[in-house]
Amino acid sequence: MNDSSWGAPPPAGYWGPSEQGPAQGAAPAGPTYDALDAQHTRPMPTAPDVPAHGGDQDDDRGAARLSGPSVRNDTPTAVPYGAPSHDPQSPQEPMPSTAPEPAPAPQKKSAGRDLGAAIGVGVGLGAVIVASLFVVKAVFVGVIAVAVVVGLWELTSRLEERKGIKAPLVPLALGGAAMVVAGYVRGAEGAWVAMALTALAVLVWRMTEPPEGYLKDVTAGVFAAFYVPFLATFVAMMLTADDGPRRVLTFLLLTVVSDTGAYAIGWRFGKHKLAPRISPGKTREGLFGAVTFAMAAGALCMQYLIDDGTWWQGLILGLAVAASATLGDLGESMIKRDLGIKDMGTLLPGHGGIMDRLDSLLPTAPVVWLLLVLFVGSG
Repeated sequence: MNDSSWGAPPPAGYWGPSEQGPAQGAAPAGPTYDALDAQHTRPMPTAPDVPAHGGDQDDDRGAARLSGPSVRNDTPTAVPYGAPSHDPQSPQEPMPSTAPEPAPAPQKKSAGRDLGAAIGVGVGLGAVIVASLFVVKAVFVGVIAVAVVVGLWELTSRLEERKGIKAPLVPLALGGAAMVVAGYVRGAEGAWVAMALTALAVLVWRMTEPPEGYLKDVTAGVFAAFYVPFLATFVAMMLTADDGPRRVLTFLLLTVVSDTGAYAIGWRFGKHKLAPRISPGKTREGLFGAVTFAMAAGALCMQYLIDDGTWWQGLILGLAVAASATLGDLGESMIKRDLGIKDMGTLLPGHGGIMDRLDSLLPTAPVVWLLLVLFVGSG
């Protein structure tokens, strides 16, 4: 069958091809239809029988398949989904399970640390501090000096490990301990003199090493001297007042209460990040908790612990402590992010290192010392 007569229309009243193919050379019965029109013709549900074999009958079957279904029923029989197929070559799809999937168990928030160890270590440190604070003042000065030396060791070790900065530890440790003692004995004047001498000792000590990296090493050394021992000196200066132990206790309580309020409220209600690029765990809700807890504790401490103190002064003191403690925590978080570490050390289980506990205390010490002097004098 040639291409010109492949799509010729059948006689009137009949759809589909004839039983016999048209004779060779016969004139077409009507105008030739385009094959595209044949493809869009609506097929009839039945068609005449077509011989299974024979020359041109294959072409007629092709036309029949184009205009309608062949004699053999090609329409697949509908079977239930998942039932065995009659066609052995068709894959059998398993029946999907209709049982509902169990809902995932809710995940509990994690504090990120061993809370039991953290509480135990905190209670132990608190007992040592309180015992030394109210027994002999000089013993507590020694506790401050030891904490300063350990903190300097952690800080300089991490600087060398992570950045290759070799801040000289020996002059820093000796100068830092002397700074705390000088602040207790001679006040602010003694602290500044000891700070200047410590910085000078760092410059001279580093001269014994090759000049490469001298500037960054001494810069880090002077920074460490100011950041750890000089700020800690204000705690020793608080201790010199007549009610010095109670002033130091107020300073410690407000800082701890601020951190506790931030943790408790932030862990339970925290949704809005405070400084995600610096410390992703801190939230604005946690800051609100720190301020609220610290102001309440400040009012109580100023009213009942500090001589001549009043509750409204405690509100101001608590607000200032919450701000300085938060900034101090963010400051050390910035240092640790730059160094690429989580904790400054591993000395205190559940807490990290000494510096991880001093981060909020160090910048808060001068704030509390100054406000107490302004409110009730240096006494």
